[in-house]
Amino acid sequence: MKKTLSLFISVCFLLSFVLLSACAGDDASGEEEGGGKPITLYSPETPELSKELAAKYEELNGTKVNVNYAGTNVLVNKMMAEKGNPQADVWYGGGGILPFEAAVDKDIITSYIPESAEDWEVVEDGIKVKHEDGYYVGTEMFVLGFAYNTELVSEEEAPKTWEDLLDPKWKGKIQFPNPAASGTATLMVLSYMMQHGEEAGWEYFQKLKDQANSIPDSGSGPTKGASMGEAHIAIGFDFMAYEHKANGETVDFIVPEKTPILVNPVTLVKDGPNPEGGKKFMDFMLSKEAQEILADWYHIPINPEVESKTSLSVDNIKEHAVDLDIDWVNENYDRIRDEWKTKIK
Repeated sequence: MKKTLSLFISVCFLLSFVLLSACAGDDASGEEEGGGKPITLYSPETPELSKELAAKYEELNGTKVNVNYAGTNVLVNKMMAEKGNPQADVWYGGGGILPFEAAVDKDIITSYIPESAEDWEVVEDGIKVKHEDGYYVGTEMFVLGFAYNTELVSEEEAPKTWEDLLDPKWKGKIQFPNPAASGTATLMVLSYMMQHGEEAGWEYFQKLKDQANSIPDSGSGPTKGASMGEAHIAIGFDFMAYEHKANGETVDFIVPEKTPILVNPVTLVKDGPNPEGGKKFMDFMLSKEAQEILADWYHIPINPEVESKTSLSVDNIKEHAVDLDIDWVNENYDRIRDEWKTKIK
C-alpha cells in the first residue's frame, strides 16, 4: 500500500513538472506575463525617440516593444532579405513617404489604416497624408526649408525662396546634403524639377552647388553646420533646426514660399509575426499620448488635439506645400540620384 501511494505521488509530481515546463515553454515562445506577444518595431528615427514611444506603449498596454534601429535604406534591405520570414511587425519613419511608396512595389508592407484615420482624404491641403490603398498613414509633418545661424544672419535677410539661395551674398556660405547619398536632398532636387523641368533644374543645382562650402552625405549634417557657424544657411527638415535651437544653439528656421511638405508614416510589415500587435501600435502612433511625444521632439503632430512645440503647425504650413507627383517621383528617383553624380561638377 505504501509503495503504491509513493508511486502515485511520484507520478503526480512528474506530471506537474511536465505541465510547468510546458507553460514556461509557451512564455519563452513569445507571450509575456501581464501582456500580449511582443511587438518588433523597425525605425530609422532617433533611437531615443523610438525608445520613448515604445516605453509609452508598454506603459499603456503592458506589451513589450522591441526597437530595432538602423538607417532607412538598411532597414528596407533587411525587410527585403527577410521576405518569407519577416522579423518585424511595424515600421515607423523614414524622412517622409518616399521610401514607403517604394516599399509598396517591393511587397514588404501591407495595408492597414487606423480607425482614427479612416475618414482622412488621401491628399489634404496639397499634402498626401495616407496611401490610397492603405499601405501607410502619416504620423507627423516634415517641412523642407532653410536653417540659418541667427548670429550670422537676421530673419529679415534670410532667404525666403529657393531662388534666393542663388544670391551672390550667400556664395561660400551655404550647406546642403548630397543628393547622391541623402533622401532629404533627393526630395529637394525632384521637387524643383517637377516645378521647373529637368533642364532648368540641373542649371539651378549647378549654381547652388557653386554657392556651397560643403555638401555632406548626411541629411542632418548641414543644419548642424549652420548651428556651429560653419555655414550661414543650411537646407534640411524643420525639426533638425528646432532640436538645435532647443539645445541653446544659435539657429532658426525659414519655411520657403513653396516647398515639399511630407508626412512621416507608419506601416504594417507584410506577414509579420504579430500583425495584431503591429496594428495596435499603429493605432497608438496617432493617439494623443504618442503625438505628444512626437511634439516634444519638435515634430509637427498630425493629431489636431496636440499642440506643436514649434511655431509651425499643420494650419500654418499647408499654404506652402508643393503638389508632389508621387508617381513621377517613384519613376525618376533612382535615375535623378545617379545623374547627380555625373551632371553636377
